Amino acid sequence: MEPDVILVDLLDRPIGTMPKMQAHRTPQLHRAFSVFLYQEDRLLVQRRAAHKYHCGGLWANACCSHPRPGEALEECAARRLREETGATPVKLVHHHAFTYFARLDHGLYEYEYDHVFLGEYHGDIKANPEEVDVLQWVSIPILLDDMRTEPEQYAPWFLICAPRVIETIYKNK
Repeated sequence: MEPDVILVDLLDRPIGTMPKMQAHRTPQLHRAFSVFLYQEDRLLVQRRAAHKYHCGGLWANACCSHPRPGEALEECAARRLREETGATPVKLVHHHAFTYFARLDHGLYEYEYDHVFLGEYHGDIKANPEEVDVLQWVSIPILLDDMRTEPEQYAPWFLICAPRVIETIYKNK
């Protein structure tokens, strides 16, 4: 059965639920999250599995998903991070949130209130092939240059929130 997403207003207040694919087709504003992991001046990025329902083959952050109705954001972020990358345990900090709209492939849309989490991680990682084709640590300067010269290789939400996350990483060095 298709999971439901949490529909929200522009202040992230829940206003109902809807099957995930319906929310991505219509489009409806719904709650999501993005997790970024870093080590010194490297960021963990994933190339989304080619068979994903949208943005397959594009580069993105360590993981992203939607909390289930009744599930706390922090718990869902940790669960999905473990399921997609094998990273555990990780102390995640809520970094910021933003709303964005993007037209995607396959006639779908992203209209999300995206909560961004950040964590420093030095453990093992292992890509879940159902979700991820490649996981790799990338030097932030190289990543920034690649995002500038080849933005079409990246998921739209990543291009929006990665610079702000990277700025925080550099400020904390």
